[in-house]
Amino acid sequence: MKVNTMAEMAASGQTPDVLFWVGCAGSFDQRAQKITKAFATILEKAGIHYAILGKEEACTGDPARRAGNEFMFQMMAYQNIQILNGYGIQKIVTTCPHCFNTLKNEYPVLGGNYEVIHHTQFLQELIESGKIKITDSNEWAGKTITYHDSCYLGRSNGIYEAPRKVLESLSLELKEMKRCKSNGLCCGAGGAQMFKEEEKGDQRVNTERANEALETKTSCVASACPFCNTMLSDGINNRAEATSTPVLDIAEIVAQAIQ
Repeated sequence: MKVNTMAEMAASGQTPDVLFWVGCAGSFDQRAQKITKAFATILEKAGIHYAILGKEEACTGDPARRAGNEFMFQMMAYQNIQILNGYGIQKIVTTCPHCFNTLKNEYPVLGGNYEVIHHTQFLQELIESGKIKITDSNEWAGKTITYHDSCYLGRSNGIYEAPRKVLESLSLELKEMKRCKSNGLCCGAGGAQMFKEEEKGDQRVNTERANEALETKTSCVASACPFCNTMLSDGINNRAEATSTPVLDIAEIVAQAIQ
């Protein structure tokens, strides 16, 4: 795929409508790269004038701050803010709720003020405005799907309806887990837990959440966060009983269903 960087656009005197913040997972994790490609494909089909920072993008600093290293967080944040402000960025869309939360809620106090949108919100806008059209015979029509709420998207930012509206636009049945929305169960990766071994307990939290997802007996588990995707996939794959239930990001599901 040919995706323009901000440096390339600035060199040719262009300004994108939106900056796609890819994030560490979307850049380096092989599984999350598929989510990045799916969302970029949707942006292309919708005719969105967008760009990425490419090699100029650094980690937002979220894991460092959650792990208690405030100094490192501020170093990363100031570096990113300097680059974003240098390009005059106004609007950012990201596929990662961790990046979304940090850019939206924690960068303003450091001088980084932007309109930050999560990709499920952006997808809802594109569908409702008709910029992307769902095929009548899309492969998800009539199927049942369950959706896992990301903590950073749901409880931290109150975004519950956008991902559900996007899924419902595919003419599928959304079946909720017993713990969902504001009562949802964390996948276990938040707060920098993604990068350390868990404390001892009776059961891994991602296994418990994976079991709740499989109890819905749906054909797919939908997520809207690369961390959640990893944790739920591992929870399902590490069960004693084999199952073929896939975990897909909403962007991947939509990419398969649009014209």
